[in-house]
Amino acid sequence: MTAATTPPERTVFPVLGAISFSHFLNDTMQSLMIASYPLFKTGFALSFGQVGLITLAFQFTASLLQPVVGAYTDRHPKPFSLALGMACTLSGLLLLSLASSFPMLLAAAALVGSGSSIFHPEASRVARMASGGRHGLAQSIFQVGGNAGAAFGPLLAAWVVLPHGQKSLAVFSLIALVGMIVLTGVGFWYRHQHRRPRKAAAPAGPGLARGKVAATLAVLMALMFSKFFYLASIHSYLIFYLMQHYQVDTRTAQYHLFYFTASVAAGTLLGGPIGDRIGRKQVIWLSILGVAPFTLALPYVGLGTSALLTLVIGFLLASAFPAMVVYAQELVPGRVGTIAGLFFGLAFGLAGVGAAVMGQLADHWGIEAVYRLCSYLPLIGLLAVFLPDLHRMRAATPAAARA
Repeated sequence: MTAATTPPERTVFPVLGAISFSHFLNDTMQSLMIASYPLFKTGFALSFGQVGLITLAFQFTASLLQPVVGAYTDRHPKPFSLALGMACTLSGLLLLSLASSFPMLLAAAALVGSGSSIFHPEASRVARMASGGRHGLAQSIFQVGGNAGAAFGPLLAAWVVLPHGQKSLAVFSLIALVGMIVLTGVGFWYRHQHRRPRKAAAPAGPGLARGKVAATLAVLMALMFSKFFYLASIHSYLIFYLMQHYQVDTRTAQYHLFYFTASVAAGTLLGGPIGDRIGRKQVIWLSILGVAPFTLALPYVGLGTSALLTLVIGFLLASAFPAMVVYAQELVPGRVGTIAGLFFGLAFGLAGVGAAVMGQLADHWGIEAVYRLCSYLPLIGLLAVFLPDLHRMRAATPAAARA
């Protein structure tokens, strides 16, 4: 490992807590934007397709830039880029509060996406540096902050933005300012760790042929497609689906979105440490394919059962992502930022494309038809059978060979 990615000897929970809290603030602002879609749809007379394009603008900048940022910082670590990313998010939120046209909404969403593209790869690197070898646990602590923020955003939208209008979004720029202060402190710790003298050591990999590594990454990409296309249908359109299918009001639908995002936070917190213990392939297999019976049933149940099913779906799907990121980092050692940027970028990109595609389909076929179609996506999880069991391979490798 390089000096920037070699973990300290112990798990540094204060640093993990700081980046998790910053992730909470970052994703609170992102989900606040998404939860405010009904306000924008009404105020700007948007179609479902245009709503999808707002999500695409946000996800597009994030997905394109994250792998680039990750690859660059693998070679040239930038400890204070975390605070810079939060500043971009702050600018996007302010522009969102002042937007007077659809193009301005797109520009604001793109700014928020740019902030995420800087934040996620470097924050994931910090999580690995502070893990003390407990990589799954560290990744889960980092990611659960984001999922908790995603759960909190709809509540803020229901309590503040919907009653007080678009301009009230400017108040939440203070959240970004707090994040910048916290991440500046993390930057000082990061810089200190990078300057510490360490033994040069080649990163230990699973010993797979290059073709097998490429094929495994391709399987992971397919699983990511399954996971994030489905999640896009929930995050961007659950509110509209509930309002149309069950004739509930906007506030009730916001609460249902909160239930879902809270279950995602719980699944994220547990997915990493469970993967540390039983193996990441097992977690990936269970979470992505195991969710299929629940997604298939979701379009055909009543409102109460729908809430329960979305809780289970959110929990199971979310448990896969920390395991997938760490699995890929173990598959391609020494490229922590590149892998983190690729996977977070792919997550944002697939979610953005999924939201745009499903928005167009919803305009033509109706939102209920889209939910029935998406219920089959988790069956792609059958491809997990082709993933090598890195946990078992590491256990079979002599300790001296891994040192």
